[in-house]
Amino acid sequence: MKKKRAWYEQKEFWYAVQPILFNKNRWAQAPQEVEDIISLLGIKPGSKMLDLCCGVGRHSIEFARRGFNVIGVDVNAKYLQEARKRAAKAGLHIEFIQYDMRRFSKPNTFDTVVNLFTSFGFFESQEEDYRVAQNVYSSLKKNGVFLIDVMGKEILARIFRERDWYEIDGITVLEERKTTGGWDRIECRWIMLKGSKRKEFKISLKLYSAVELSALLSKVGYKKVNVYGDLSVAPYDNKAKRLVVLAHKK
Repeated sequence: MKKKRAWYEQKEFWYAVQPILFNKNRWAQAPQEVEDIISLLGIKPGSKMLDLCCGVGRHSIEFARRGFNVIGVDVNAKYLQEARKRAAKAGLHIEFIQYDMRRFSKPNTFDTVVNLFTSFGFFESQEEDYRVAQNVYSSLKKNGVFLIDVMGKEILARIFRERDWYEIDGITVLEERKTTGGWDRIECRWIMLKGSKRKEFKISLKLYSAVELSALLSKVGYKKVNVYGDLSVAPYDNKAKRLVVLAHKK
């Protein structure tokens, strides 16, 4: 019997959710997010940056506009095709590479690697997340920095809702959520309705607390790990909006 593909390997899922994940509001937020990252990291134009899981290039394009030397990596060919079109339209040179982040590595190449918009924790085993962090460590230059932006376990516990529905660009989305393994993972069921069409997908994400994600990165070998509550350097406390972790290579 043919093994069922994991949710993150299903092209149908990524095609269906593209209008939701990358709607007009998300594109409008990208410039400020990039400005916050530049300020947080203190990075300068001309430095080499990897946008890991770059999607359709929202952040890659903004970094390139500001003079950074950007490479974007994603496994989704359709998203990369969209990213290339947008970069070309903006007159920007960005190298977009189709690759699985569990295997992508360019030793001692990047000053900074960013992994944004909850793109860490897709896989079934924590060993695979560890491998991604190892690949990034190898790809960073000495004193390079790895930035991860996810929805932290503590935040999710504070705002958790079993069910939600919302509408974006004519698509009605119904979401059902449950946590498993003592808050080790979250499983989500998405139902998308547009006219008479109905699509349904199930996804599962590893949940990390600030302590757990910091411990994983320290185990890889990062010399220092800083934790924040958003990209503007808010504290990671009961008001945090995101879990933002900076891991510094030795």
